[in-house]
Amino acid sequence: MKLTETEETLMQYLWDAKKAFMKDLLDTYPEPKPAPTTVATLLKRMIDKGFVAYREYGNSREYYPLIEKNDYFSKQMNGMIHKFFNNSVTQFASFFTSKTDFSATELEELKSIIDKQIEKKKK
Repeated sequence: MKLTETEETLMQYLWDAKKAFMKDLLDTYPEPKPAPTTVATLLKRMIDKGFVAYREYGNSREYYPLIEKNDYFSKQMNGMIHKFFNNSVTQFASFFTSKTDFSATELEELKSIIDKQIEKKKK
């Protein structure tokens, strides 16, 4: 299951906060802030999708994420690699490194990260 772009924005705020009441979430938005009913609708959809839960304190709800940011991002990246690159990490890497505007320094940094991961996998 995937979040919409507006749900991902709200989820980012919730990941950053760890847990938050509606007022706290509204305060994180830049101006012009969305209507409280809009945020409430987004939260309901995210609850229905299994991404968010809440604790009730009287008439207030404290929302918290049910999925870690890294887990969500990893699943989305793997889905993209499967969908757009025939499940080929090599095709993805080729596209990623040739069709982006990375500097030589950034590519060297990326190579260093990959080299470190290769060493970890060998152990």
